[in-house]
Amino acid sequence: MPKPASPRTPYDGVVIAAPVTIPYERYSIESAHWWIARALRALAETSGISARDFDGFCLSSFTVGPDTAIGLTQHLGLSVRWLDHIPLGGASAIAALRRAARAVQARDCDVVACVGGDTNHVDSFRRTLENFSRFSQDAVYPYGAGGANASFALIARHYMNRFGVRREDLGRIAVAQRANALRNPNALMKTPLTLEQYMAARPIADPIHLYDCVMPCAGAEAFLVMREETAASAGIKGARILGSIERHNARLDDVVQNHGGWVADIDDLYAMAGVGPDRMDFVQTYDDYPVIVMMQLEDLGFCRKGEGAAFVQQHDLTIDGTFPHNTSGGQLSAGQAGAAGAYLGVTEAVRQVLGTAGPTQVPGARVGLASGFGMINYDRGLSSGAVILAGES
Repeated sequence: MPKPASPRTPYDGVVIAAPVTIPYERYSIESAHWWIARALRALAETSGISARDFDGFCLSSFTVGPDTAIGLTQHLGLSVRWLDHIPLGGASAIAALRRAARAVQARDCDVVACVGGDTNHVDSFRRTLENFSRFSQDAVYPYGAGGANASFALIARHYMNRFGVRREDLGRIAVAQRANALRNPNALMKTPLTLEQYMAARPIADPIHLYDCVMPCAGAEAFLVMREETAASAGIKGARILGSIERHNARLDDVVQNHGGWVADIDDLYAMAGVGPDRMDFVQTYDDYPVIVMMQLEDLGFCRKGEGAAFVQQHDLTIDGTFPHNTSGGQLSAGQAGAAGAYLGVTEAVRQVLGTAGPTQVPGARVGLASGFGMINYDRGLSSGAVILAGES
């Protein structure tokens, strides 16, 4: 029999601070390095801490190659004593904050800059799809499957058939997020979206239609991780990490993905945080497609498996609604700036619990959850994670 898991060590004394967003552009002639450098400069300006005093650096990017995080230290003039490069797609930000938090907790470093950023040239997205993984190179792209749309169509159709989910149910998620995006000055989507428009949109890969898909763009998101005393000495407000989980290659018994890795550790997440799903003032899920949002709502404990459709029918997912969700508009309406998409929910969650989200602020928000999901191969995404954040004590 496997031994029971050891109790998780809390993230006491660690905060996430200075969330920054570099406004997105649909296409950019600049390199990923340029976008990442802008994020780093914004971290310094927002926090008042010189970039020369960042002694930790964590990077996620699809388009920074052939460089990795080590190359960026020289490009950007950083000299750090802790370094990580996390290529986990939509799970990157959760993994980054977890590793950075443990590093500063152990005093391996004091201030870690965590950055997700990518460019989007006219043809860069196609090249990314071609070279996304060995699986893509050998078994998907050569046979005409063009990447994420086809893979998520398989997952979505299987999920819809198994649990009786209709396109209208998924549309409620996309429509609510568009309403939220209209209050976000950085969102690329600036026009309202109705459920009728969602239903009438052209098909991309059945059952995926136009408004189920994120818009690739260029941009960057970032935050700092440090100890509470470091933030206090710099006069910076930070969000506390109540609990966090991460899991890779979970639920091997799903022939086609019905669950994410969250289900393996969700009890640990809420036990560590000392609060349950009913205490969340908002939720930021990773939303490359609405079906993955619904999967997360179930696997994160907001409803039981198979009840996601009923949940979105019964709740208002807008900022002022009964279940504020993806308050920035999420990737579906703000845009997906490559690996920065993994960071979007975390930076928005930090702003929410600190009360600095401006026009997208949920009134009275103090505790919230952000989740991540990434690294699709063909029939599933391999990486997932979640974090529960709270405002200053």
